[in-house]
Amino acid sequence: MKKYLDLLKEHYEAMDQRTRLHWGVALSFFLLVVILFTTLNERISVLEKKRKARENDLVEMMTLKQRFQSAKLSSQRFAGRLAGVRADDSPAKIIETIGIKGTSSKVTPLKGDERGGFTEDSAEVKVEGLSLNEAVNLLFRLENGSQPVLVKKANLKTRFDNPAHLDLTLTIALLKPAPQGQR
Repeated sequence: MKKYLDLLKEHYEAMDQRTRLHWGVALSFFLLVVILFTTLNERISVLEKKRKARENDLVEMMTLKQRFQSAKLSSQRFAGRLAGVRADDSPAKIIETIGIKGTSSKVTPLKGDERGGFTEDSAEVKVEGLSLNEAVNLLFRLENGSQPVLVKKANLKTRFDNPAHLDLTLTIALLKPAPQGQR
């Protein structure tokens, strides 16, 4: 290595003043170009990282947008169901309008609760002698009917005298808008 440096030094000293100046300018220009490319490469890598971070943010925002739209749709559906509730509606009326009675049914009103602008009109419903299909249909119609009904508790027992039939005990709550003075 030292040999090459000595050879380079001899060539440099053998050059005239003007050639040395041209080589110095060329070497300076070369170093300037290397410095510029290094700086540009660093800047490009920083911009690339920013782009990837923004792409990730955009993906997250799209997910949040979909979740928001789903929640908004669910809220609108609930508001529509809530608007269909009349003041004289009760859990007993809802069970009666569904029409699934089994061999016997009993509706016992319970104490209702107040929750954030809603009144829960609760009742315990006992229906005996249902087939499994009737029990599933009853639950489906309660949860997906035209009025906002919450099934708070469900107890399903097979009958001793006929295992193909079931006894269903439900605690349901009909949601009603709270009166204007109580909000």
